Amino acid sequence: MKKIVYIVFGINKALEFEWLISEIDTSRFELSFISIHPNEETHLKKHCENHQVPFYHIPYNSKKDILKSTLKIRKMLKKIDPDIVHSHIFEGGLIGITAAWLAGIKHRIYTRHYSDFHHVYHPNGLKYDQWINARSTHIVAVSEVVKDILIKKENVPKQKVSVIHHGIPQEEDNCFNYARISVIKEKYNIPDGKQLIGVVSRYTKLKGIQFIIPALKELFEENENLHLVLANAKGNDEVTIKKLLQKLPKDAYTEILFENDNEALFRSFDVFIHVPISREAEAFGLTYLEALNFDVPSVFTLSGIAHEMVKDEENALVVNYQNSDEIVEAVRKLLANEELRIKLSNNGKKSVETYTTRKKMRKLEELYENVRL
Repeated sequence: MKKIVYIVFGINKALEFEWLISEIDTSRFELSFISIHPNEETHLKKHCENHQVPFYHIPYNSKKDILKSTLKIRKMLKKIDPDIVHSHIFEGGLIGITAAWLAGIKHRIYTRHYSDFHHVYHPNGLKYDQWINARSTHIVAVSEVVKDILIKKENVPKQKVSVIHHGIPQEEDNCFNYARISVIKEKYNIPDGKQLIGVVSRYTKLKGIQFIIPALKELFEENENLHLVLANAKGNDEVTIKKLLQKLPKDAYTEILFENDNEALFRSFDVFIHVPISREAEAFGLTYLEALNFDVPSVFTLSGIAHEMVKDEENALVVNYQNSDEIVEAVRKLLANEELRIKLSNNGKKSVETYTTRKKMRKLEELYENVRL
């Protein structure tokens, strides 16, 4: 049995790791987690404890803690003596891969969850990317977009990179209790009887919300029966987004910080919009899969995984980047055409059938199995 230590940064709750714990073959792999986080008591810790997965906590409050955290994890890894260390998130890679390298762990895997962020916004971070890339023995790219950046822009050897897509759980049955939608609407005072336009994105420029709101302002002037729902409504571009929202009628939108019943939230939408501002803005974009899986007619730009599975007029409507006018026309087209909405919903559901947590787990297990001890 191979011992694998997962090193994660800043994670309170993440379904990705809960699914991992539930689905990995425990007859072949023994998991443990090292969490780099300000607080020890997290949802991830509780989940690990509930599934008898060893959990270790490294306190972290600022960049000043990087060296101390690295040395603590190095010492911890020396004691655990894993066969494989698998690090996630930028800081998790910087600290975790470095600690594993210092500890002499032979197999050091890093999952790259971001794409060209440092290339575009923080060039100073590229030297840390190069450090992580050089000291990782293997890198998991979550999409072909990320693979291209690693190989073409950062000169990582091809044989060092594998694409392993994110996935969503296969549904046990098709029975969804639509009363859950009523619970969502009542919880957030979302007006009943209106057509809901959904956006599930953090308030950051990369997500393109600054192009959605002006588009919807035009639509609201035409149709008073529309209501905008913005979920995950926080982020570093919050001031800009709030100013744009002030141009809409006060009762025309609802902001939601976080909703645990993700399926009910998505299924409450009549139309969904996700329009990242460039090809590389999303490394993957799980939101694409969720919207299509939950039968929501959608308007997309092609970013991250969308390049590999979204087709215009087949499973969604595709618009150009940073284009409010095209967003207006696409939403207007969907609202006016029930036959198109049904077609996109049906095809969208089919297009995500191969993106499952089970498939992801088998690819991860194959990667771990191919590591020679």
